[in-house]
This record gives sequence, structure tokens and C-alpha cells, in this order.
Amino acid sequence: MDAATVDALGKLSAALESVERARGHLYGFHQLCGKADFELGEAVDALREAGHDEMAATLEEELVGRNVLDGRWSFQIVEEYDDTYWSAFRRLEQDARDRLAGGRRHLYEAELKAERRTAGRRHHESRPPESAVDSE
Repeated sequence: MDAATVDALGKLSAALESVERARGHLYGFHQLCGKADFELGEAVDALREAGHDEMAATLEEELVGRNVLDGRWSFQIVEEYDDTYWSAFRRLEQDARDRLAGGRRHLYEAELKAERRTAGRRHHESRPPESAVDSE
């Protein structure tokens, strides 16, 4: 395969890795929003117990269970990202690899490994030992 294609597929792979990281951050956002809502509920309960019923009622009515974006809780943001962007990105990246590289992944990194490793040196092997592959 020519170097320009390997380089282009490497850039596409790097972009997918960034999309995967963004998705992870989005899941972190989702989990933190849920955690915050439950913590807010505990704060509301504590304010009630401390005799601050009006403040507790305001917070409960205005914030507990509130949408984080217009019409959406955080799980809906994650789902929309997955359905409209992440899944399309993964599908198209896979299609490019299938059509241009026979489905092989990380060609650019494989070339880097081949260039940077010390052939014949322990822990610089090109592939895992056969025993590792057999146990899968």
C-alpha cells in the first residue's frame, strides 16, 4: 500500500480516536449530571430538615430533574450523539479501511512500530507470542 494512503488512513484513525474520547467525555458529563441531580436532592432534603422549606421547595421545583439542555436530560444527549455522529463516523471509517486496506487497522502505527523497535530484542517483538494468541 502506498505511503499517502497509509498516512490518510492514519489521520482518519486519529480522528476516530478523538471522537471516541469525546464520547467518553460525554458519558462523564452524563454521569456527573446525574450525580449532581441526586446530590441536589440530598441538599433539598437537608434544607427542609434544617427548617428552610421555602428554599427547599424553590430548588426542588426549579432544579431537581431539570433538563440540562432544552428538552433533554444528559442521557438523551449521549443517545443523540451516538445515533447521529458517533455511529456514522465509525461506519464510514470502517468502510474506508475495508475498501482501502482490507479492513486492517492502525497501519500507520504498525509502520511506526516496525521502524522504532529493535528487531530480535526481548520486548520488541513484532507480534505477541503464539501462546497469547492461542489463549484468546
